[in-house]
Amino acid sequence: MADFNRTPSDPSTFILMGISGLEAAHIWISIPFSMFYIIGLLGNFMLLFVVGKEQTLHKPMYLLLCKLALTDICTSTSVMPNALCIFWFNLKGITVRGCLTQMFFLHSVSGMQSAVLVTMAFDRYVAICNPLRYTTILTNARIAKLGLVSLIRAILFILPLPLLLSRQPFCDNHIIPHTYCEHMAVVKMSCGETTVNKMYGLVIAFLVLGLDLMLIALSYGLIIRAVLRISSKKAHQKALNTCTAHICVMLMSYPPFFFSTLTHRFGQGIAPHIQIILANLYFLLPTMFNPIIYGIKNKELREKVVKYTCRMCFLRGH
Repeated sequence: MADFNRTPSDPSTFILMGISGLEAAHIWISIPFSMFYIIGLLGNFMLLFVVGKEQTLHKPMYLLLCKLALTDICTSTSVMPNALCIFWFNLKGITVRGCLTQMFFLHSVSGMQSAVLVTMAFDRYVAICNPLRYTTILTNARIAKLGLVSLIRAILFILPLPLLLSRQPFCDNHIIPHTYCEHMAVVKMSCGETTVNKMYGLVIAFLVLGLDLMLIALSYGLIIRAVLRISSKKAHQKALNTCTAHICVMLMSYPPFFFSTLTHRFGQGIAPHIQIILANLYFLLPTMFNPIIYGIKNKELREKVVKYTCRMCFLRGH
């Protein structure tokens, strides 16, 4: 029988151990993880397909949903295939270069996702507070430019993370007690001085995402002020209802991120397997629920999804 327990001793290779302390349950853990991943991919690809096919949905709000779907697909796909290989086949080896590449890709896409959430908050602000100028302020071209800015920002801020780590000496023990190359998990393996690495990672997390949260809070502060000026209760409800989906998505994105970031640095009292499971769910649950939330809350999108789903079922039946 082939030996699948490939844990190379090559100094240029790291060993991802999966969920420490729960190795015997890896197969069972993989079942919900793989289900969440598949459901998330199907939902997001369906959203991209429907928006791409329907000319009536080629609007800023739906382009932002497509951006969110793409970041969800990228973050979950950068983590889950590797994790499932560990769970199913015990394939734990990853090259140092591959590890640093995964880290860069994962954190930069997460930064882009945060920028998308900021743009969506601005979209809701303009739609509620300045509806008559919505089409002139938020054009498709402007959304594309904002996307380019978010990409450049993510690359500039995240690129130093793997570059700084690539200059570090690593200890003989190349074991990473995780399912993917999380920044702090790799930093802890270094035998050198890592104060700069730790501080830069923490500053970036709170500077970039902290600024994003401040901009989102400002947008919602202005929205609440505008809504309170409306006398009609029905108008209140309608205005706030347009923000519900965005608020739900943010609640699934930001709190788990900050929890994961802080526990890796200060959460010595939290069991490692709990940290790792939550770190994986941080990428899986938003990917699965985001298209569901927007599908439920957005009537126009929901109708188009039902239309294409029924059409595909009809064609399959014939």
